[in-house]
Amino acid sequence: MLKLCSCNVTDQVQASVQCRFPDLPAPFAFRRRSPVFVSCSPPSRLKLTPVQAVLSSQKTEVTEVVKSGSKCLADRLRLGSLAEDGLSYKEKYIVRCYEVGINKTATIETLANLLQEVGSNHAQGVGFSTDGFATTLTMRKLHLIWVTARMHIEIYKYPAWSDVVEIETWCQSEGRIGTRRDWILKDAATGELIGRATGKWVMMNHDTRRLQKVSDEVREELLVHFPQEPRFAFPEKNNRSLKKILKLEDPAQYSRLALTPRRADLDMNHHVNYVTYIGWVLESMPQEVIDTHELASITLDYRRECLQDDVVDSLTSPEPTDSTESVSDLNGTNGSAVAREDDADSPKFLHLLRVSCDGQEINRGRTEWRKKPAR
Repeated sequence: MLKLCSCNVTDQVQASVQCRFPDLPAPFAFRRRSPVFVSCSPPSRLKLTPVQAVLSSQKTEVTEVVKSGSKCLADRLRLGSLAEDGLSYKEKYIVRCYEVGINKTATIETLANLLQEVGSNHAQGVGFSTDGFATTLTMRKLHLIWVTARMHIEIYKYPAWSDVVEIETWCQSEGRIGTRRDWILKDAATGELIGRATGKWVMMNHDTRRLQKVSDEVREELLVHFPQEPRFAFPEKNNRSLKKILKLEDPAQYSRLALTPRRADLDMNHHVNYVTYIGWVLESMPQEVIDTHELASITLDYRRECLQDDVVDSLTSPEPTDSTESVSDLNGTNGSAVAREDDADSPKFLHLLRVSCDGQEINRGRTEWRKKPAR
């Protein structure tokens, strides 16, 4: 009669796999036959083999992670962390294939979404709620939310599929009006500066949809996370983020009418997310510019929130040449070495998003474009 080995083939394979891949949380799920012999020893007196002991320990560790909640696991998987002083946050992102557009590079909407993501992760990192975009304890008690008032993004080089982008962000006070958030975007492989952005947020009552000033209680909750000295992504004077956006007058040269929000365009605040407005603005851009140029910068002033039932018109016209103000050379520590283009190859446009039925302004925008680089 054949003598049974103490370790069968399945155990040997599992031990081999676990030795080659020690970080696996659990062994592969092999189907095992019922044992020929059943031990009569009490379970408490059974001795585990070294492999079984390791597997049991890993199973316990995974169980503890699951019990502690998905937030703990998310924190472990994120490629981001707070700075040593706790006043800024950096995170790395890989550009996915579905985030790339016709230029074979990340779209401006992709990058704007990443800005939103890293800003929200920063807020979570300092202990703000995940039930809203960076809401404090007092804000939640008073049913207050943050809404975007202005956004300015400059991209000097668009990352391609599989490129890794490192984004740093920090937040600071804008007095009683609201808060300001800034971002620096770099190529994680080379450290090259590829973009900068800044935005302003104001508080709104979620129930009444009315704007409110920042109270002393909310300011105290926020100030501990703000730099003591002002720090700006655009420190140079007369930078484009400060440029006033002129109102686009009818009739517009280009238009895309009757745009309707999709359900997927609504965010947790129950209105159209600010990134969606970027896509709507670009919908009315002339195709000949889209074919030959890429977006260098975009500035959006948010005038009114957009709800699911609103129907929106997107209007675009070239910016009058006499309204173009000169911009000084970059001289800040966060500045880019990329030169400003103000020639015929760098067209500029004014944009307006309005409610179709009554013409109310939803968003006022300005874009600058540059010739597509050879690829």
